[in-house]
Amino acid sequence: MHFSASTAAASLFTFFSVASAAVPAYPGYKVVWADEFEGPAGAHPSYSRWNFAVNTNTNNELQAYTTSNQNIQLSGGSTVQFVPRKDSSGKWTSGLEAAIRFGDLATSQKKGLWPAFWMLGDSIHHGTPWPRCGELDIMETINGAMTGYGTVHCGGDANGAAVGGPCNEPIGIPNKVDLPDYGWHTWSLSIDRTNAGGDWRGEKISWLLDGKVYATLTGEQLGDEGVWGTLAHSPLFIILNLAVGGDWPGSPDANTKDGYGNMMEVEYVAVLEA
Repeated sequence: MHFSASTAAASLFTFFSVASAAVPAYPGYKVVWADEFEGPAGAHPSYSRWNFAVNTNTNNELQAYTTSNQNIQLSGGSTVQFVPRKDSSGKWTSGLEAAIRFGDLATSQKKGLWPAFWMLGDSIHHGTPWPRCGELDIMETINGAMTGYGTVHCGGDANGAAVGGPCNEPIGIPNKVDLPDYGWHTWSLSIDRTNAGGDWRGEKISWLLDGKVYATLTGEQLGDEGVWGTLAHSPLFIILNLAVGGDWPGSPDANTKDGYGNMMEVEYVAVLEA
C-alpha cells in the first residue's frame, strides 16, 4: 500500500518523525499539519489525511501494496504499523507512511526490505515526469543495514530523459548516516529560505537524525535555479512505504521473515513552519 499526504512549500518547513506521545513544541515554530495516529487497534489511518495508493511499483518490487489491516494498521497506542506479509504462494504484501522504528529481527533476516519516508513533487500529478518533479528522500534503509539514506532526485538531461542533470540521475545526490539501532529515532528534513537575502543560491536543504544535521545541500551547490525551485519552492507530498525487493535492495532470500519483527512503525508525522 502507498500512503501519502500533500503540503506546500513555506519560508521554512521541517518534517519530523519522532518517538513521542504528541508533537513536541519547538520554539519559533508552529505546527501547520500533523498526524499522531490516534485510533483503535486494527483501524486504518485517517482517509481524510492520507491517500492510499495500491497500484504503485516503479522499482521492480515484489510486493503488492494493499489496504489490508494485516499490512497497514493503527496499533491502538498512537502509532501506525507497516507490516510485510508473505502468503503461502510466496507473494509479498506491504503498507505505506513517518518518529520511526523497525522490527527487531536480526539483519540477516531483513534481506530485500526497503522502508522509506520521502517526498515527491506534486507536479508529477500534473504532467511533469520523474525526476523533473523533484524528490527528497528523508529516510531509506535497505536489507536491514545500519545505514540511513537521504537522497535528492531532480532534473534530467536536455531531452527530458531521467539521466544526468544537476542530480546525476538516475543515481541522484546521495547522503547517508549511521543508524544506531532499530529503535525509535527522529528523521527530519528542513527547507530553509529565511536567511538567504532573497538569493536562491543561499537557501539550503538539511537532513537531520535525532536533531543533528548530517547533510546539507544549498542552491549554489545544485547550480540551477529552475531545478532548485522544484525542490525548495514547489508543493511536495509526504510518502511512507515499506517495499519488498526492487532494483536497489534486491530480492528477499530464504532467511527473510515477514510479520511484526520486520515492520516499520511510525509514531507521528508533522510539518512545522517558522
